[in-house]
Amino acid sequence: MWNLSRQPLFGGGEEEGEGQGSLLEGGSDEFCSLSPMQRIYAFAAFLLTGLVCMFLSLIVFVKPIKFAVLFTFGNLLAVGSTAFLIGAVEQLRMMFERTRIFATAIYLGCVVLALICALVIHSKILTILAIICEICALIWYSLSYIPFARRMVSNLMVRFCDTEL
Repeated sequence: MWNLSRQPLFGGGEEEGEGQGSLLEGGSDEFCSLSPMQRIYAFAAFLLTGLVCMFLSLIVFVKPIKFAVLFTFGNLLAVGSTAFLIGAVEQLRMMFERTRIFATAIYLGCVVLALICALVIHSKILTILAIICEICALIWYSLSYIPFARRMVSNLMVRFCDTEL
């Protein structure tokens, strides 16, 4: 089995294995035996594949089911690509930190909702709305990694949407 809790490529500062449990115990260490350069290549490959899928989804935009599946798959590949840089366990830990848990839950909920709207309900309008919510949730989630970015965006939105003159 894979041990996905190796020392992160960037950051960390802990001794290997300290404070980190392996996601899957035992067996060989194939995934984590990647060198730092191989991890960067894997990150770039997953990110590029995700971005290509998202771009290609725009070509099939008139077919919301294909669009939703391709866009969501690309989106998940792009978000998951950072696991090669910091490690899967660290990625999950960061995603579910107190400051991001709601954004993560909303993002993952929108991913599931978009796929349900496209594959089960077959509603073009609901699929497009779910994809829009997915994009907004991903942006809000991403802003949580930039200090004060959420507060700045919130203040800008209040300023733009304030109806008082």
